[in-house]
Amino acid sequence: MEYRILTINPGSTSTKLGCFEGEKELFTMNVSHDAEELKQFPTISDQLPYRKEMILNALKEADIDLGTIDAFVGRGGGLFAVEGGTYKINDILYDHAVRGANGVQHPAQLGPQLAKGFADQYNKPAFVVNPPDTDEYCLEARMTGVKGIYRTSHLHSLNLKETAIRHSNSKGWKYEEKNYVVCHIGGGISVSAHRAGKMIDGYDIVGGEGPMAPTRCGALPAAELIRYCFEHKDMKEVLALTTKSGGFVSHLGTSDALEVSNRANAGDKEAKLVWDTLIYQLIRCIGAMAGVLHGKVDGILLGGGMVHNKELVSRITEACEWIAPVSAYPGEFELEAMAAGAIRVLEGKEEVKEYTGKPVWTPDELNL
Repeated sequence: MEYRILTINPGSTSTKLGCFEGEKELFTMNVSHDAEELKQFPTISDQLPYRKEMILNALKEADIDLGTIDAFVGRGGGLFAVEGGTYKINDILYDHAVRGANGVQHPAQLGPQLAKGFADQYNKPAFVVNPPDTDEYCLEARMTGVKGIYRTSHLHSLNLKETAIRHSNSKGWKYEEKNYVVCHIGGGISVSAHRAGKMIDGYDIVGGEGPMAPTRCGALPAAELIRYCFEHKDMKEVLALTTKSGGFVSHLGTSDALEVSNRANAGDKEAKLVWDTLIYQLIRCIGAMAGVLHGKVDGILLGGGMVHNKELVSRITEACEWIAPVSAYPGEFELEAMAAGAIRVLEGKEEVKEYTGKPVWTPDELNL
């Protein structure tokens, strides 16, 4: 039986929808939402009726009968840290998505709400798959040099794990039996270490770690950052460097990676230095994650939109293929990954997980 899955991935001004039958994509669409319309809603969750109506209209125009859907999958958001996997949207998960229990207000919170709403209407199951708060770090990866400050996992977990699973399947391997360094290189950049099916370490893309990205500063020297904070009193302005105004934006005033690459190739010295630095930092981070895996790496996997750039892939391959073979998977597989997770559960290949509302780890567990 080929299960039919509807995937829902809400973003800041649009909602991506996908309908899949097994591995076959039946349709995908991007439902745009007017930014001015969204401003009228005090919270993310207040947008639910507005977005739901637009989604239903779009599905009607595409002639998609929700009664034929076997399961609904929403992008997770607002949840406490969880182990990777596919989670049933139970009452606790739904409540945490509505409230944004983790303190982060993001449109992904609407994913579980929309999915469960449709699922309840048609008496079908609803899931989230490898939500943004997936955290499988080993204890040593959580520690820092300051007592009371701990590293947390904010990565492109869904795409990172799907890339690793797809690569394993293509080789006839099991993801749970291999070690990978997996990168998502797009508007945001994640570099992660995967050991036997667990993402044991990575760089916090929200907290200012790892390589810089088009809108993100990446890792900075701590002493210089502290001085910068004292010179720039506006904390919101400083924090924006980690997600909105750092990286390419800070140096070149643009977040367009293709523009930066083209400017570099056309002889713009500053653009070339910034582009070269991005690749240099990626290589450095890949090497560090390989070290975490003790050099026992079965593959270095590159995913994300920037991986369409053959020069970038070539330079990373040249620098890193001595560690392990480098494989490129350009683009994103978020909708496909959401559907695949649900199908694995429905086919009995993966056990569905229960969201308890308890973070996967807290400092209290150190017992020191």
